[in-house]
Amino acid sequence: MGAIVSIRGVSKTYASKVTALKTVDLEIERGEIFALLGPNGAGKTTLINIVCGIVTTSTGTVIADGHDIAKDFRAARSKIGLVPQELSTDAFESVWATVSFSRGLFGKRRDDAYIEKVLRDLSLWDKRNAKIMTLSGGMKRRVLIAKALSHEPTILFLDEPTAGVDVELRHDMWNMVRDLRASGVTIILTTHYIEEAELMADRIGVIRKGELVVVEDKQTLMRRLGKRQLAITLQHPVDKVPAGLDHVELSKDGTVLTYTFDVQSTDTGIAPLLKKLGELGIDFKDLHSKESSLEDIFVNLVHGGAA
Repeated sequence: MGAIVSIRGVSKTYASKVTALKTVDLEIERGEIFALLGPNGAGKTTLINIVCGIVTTSTGTVIADGHDIAKDFRAARSKIGLVPQELSTDAFESVWATVSFSRGLFGKRRDDAYIEKVLRDLSLWDKRNAKIMTLSGGMKRRVLIAKALSHEPTILFLDEPTAGVDVELRHDMWNMVRDLRASGVTIILTTHYIEEAELMADRIGVIRKGELVVVEDKQTLMRRLGKRQLAITLQHPVDKVPAGLDHVELSKDGTVLTYTFDVQSTDTGIAPLLKKLGELGIDFKDLHSKESSLEDIFVNLVHGGAA
């Protein structure tokens, strides 16, 4: 469908000489959910703030839905909705007033029917006359999303959207994000909850020390970097890994041998392994296999594993 966000050669070094972003090149496709993962301080929020025009680049260009964020800021920014991490809202305003005001800030004509739809979609309609200060943390986060959607953006940034939100509300938000994507909005989210990316994202980018170390379709990433483990529960414990067995670890109690192999390999090595155990007279009573989760892959990448 083509890129809706194009980030080319973007870097950021602050006056303090701290480099928050090295050279980043990234194309985000129209209509996709893109998850940006990385530890604290990796550069996720800096990258988002650059695309949203809040932070200026040291080098590079950003095009948002056909508009250069530096040369045509107003047009570019009008295409973008941003839900920040911090719960900063107009405490003494009503939900209706603060969302309507946000729409006006972007020069949009008053449209009560649209604001009503946004509030209903976010389960905020019953709270439309409530002052922000009286709302729970989860409801305040919904208000932030409503404000970000008030001017009908085509691109929505969600910076840690479910931080501090209970499990039930988190699942509601996941459903809401899917509905937004179905309506044509492109979603870019940062998250510490790996299951969010695994459940929702079409593609995943991992950022480490200001550098994108991988950008990949989620399923391709898991196939390329995932490993599978075969746990072999022994009939009788052993003191050490038997000689001649490669890629095998022994549990502390000596009852389980764990064999790690590449899921893409045509020869997994399992048959020779089991044959070797038979030759050594080592009996087993159970076999159990497990694939790497996205969390396993993420941890490996941010700690310097192969990309």
